[in-house]
Amino acid sequence: MRVLIVGAGEVGSSIAADLSDSHEVVVVDVDADYVEQLQYDLDVLPVQGDGTESDVLEEAGVADADIVIASTDDDETNLAVCGTAATLADPFTIARVQKTAYLRTWRRTQRAFDVDFMVCTDLLTAQSIVRLIEFPTATDVDPFSSGRVQMAEFEVDPESEIAGQTVQAADRFESLTFAAVVEDGEATIPTGETVLTGGSKVLVIGTPDSVESFAAAVAPSSAAASVDDIVVVGGGQQGLLVAERLEERGFRPRLIEHDETRARDLAEQLPKTTVMAHDATDADFLAAENVGDADVVIACLDSDEKCLLVSLLSKRLGAGRAIASIETPEYVSLFETVGIDVAVNPREVTAEEITRFTRERRAENVAIVEPGEAEVLEVEVDDESVLAGRPIREAVADLPSEVVIGAITRDDTVITPRGDTVVEVGDHVVVFVPTGAQAAIAEKL
Repeated sequence: MRVLIVGAGEVGSSIAADLSDSHEVVVVDVDADYVEQLQYDLDVLPVQGDGTESDVLEEAGVADADIVIASTDDDETNLAVCGTAATLADPFTIARVQKTAYLRTWRRTQRAFDVDFMVCTDLLTAQSIVRLIEFPTATDVDPFSSGRVQMAEFEVDPESEIAGQTVQAADRFESLTFAAVVEDGEATIPTGETVLTGGSKVLVIGTPDSVESFAAAVAPSSAAASVDDIVVVGGGQQGLLVAERLEERGFRPRLIEHDETRARDLAEQLPKTTVMAHDATDADFLAAENVGDADVVIACLDSDEKCLLVSLLSKRLGAGRAIASIETPEYVSLFETVGIDVAVNPREVTAEEITRFTRERRAENVAIVEPGEAEVLEVEVDDESVLAGRPIREAVADLPSEVVIGAITRDDTVITPRGDTVVEVGDHVVVFVPTGAQAAIAEKL
């Protein structure tokens, strides 16, 4: 498959890195430095130029492209790229946007702006944050099989009951599979003798109830049932979207916005949210409003440094958990080290969604676990699958050893895979696979 990416910034470069192992990738950017760096870093064809211009897209081979991805930081440029590509050829077009107005228009009209698939960075970020609320101790959560199966990643609390246990000893949760252990960014397949050390991350796949039970074991003091008081800091588009998603799930959050006019507008748009107009970096205000009693504080401010400050102040006052939207990728691991529980990077979330959608042309659903390390796929089994009509114990001999079958859904039933489980045509299997092998494995499944 030939993929043409316009925009070699953080989003475009990340997508190119994820796809270059199994696709022919061409990257277009106006910045000569970005183009030159790509030649050294990735196995892609770089083209310098303005991706909105027809001659540049023609030079990049748009006529042979299966997919065109417009991933610059400018909404109008991305829409123009897709429109120009559609006039020159017939690729599948994907546009990244910030403004939800464009997304609403696109959803109302088939292929508006000549865009086949549109992603909104702030909406994706809000959805990612709210998924983390539902599993308070998770660092990553993705649904499969229409929500009947969850993939979740947890950091093992050194004080938890499973810290120091082997996988065999910890494997006491019904309908749950231990798919991987992540240490220092490297994902490995656990055996029964693998020890779950404090500070390591564990990837599990199972029913929502089983994942919730595991979450309680990882950190009993942060069980999902205890999440009630949520404070959102920042009333920009991202904060508004987070509050809306929380209201949809039955929460009644509090929201702090420094601008009084904006706060009044938010109060009208959010009937179940208590909106306060004040500077959230004011420690006395946070104490007076009992922010320290919050189960979760979500920082969605226009400054990474302010997000860090608000998060640390809230934690010092006693808040249970701090989640922050952090624009600078290099800050993510640093901020998590100094006190933020989970830092969500909007550009990374967007790149993963676009990569996921591209992968889904081969699979039903895809989740990227550790960029460059592993993915989780959902595949519908057909009569040509190596799994069809065979016990898993026998079928795995035809698959790489790094593959883990995490769950099977048959109609509305979730089946925990065991060696003697026979997979049937029409089943949906959720599997953990190493990056680089997903295309070949998807074909076999």
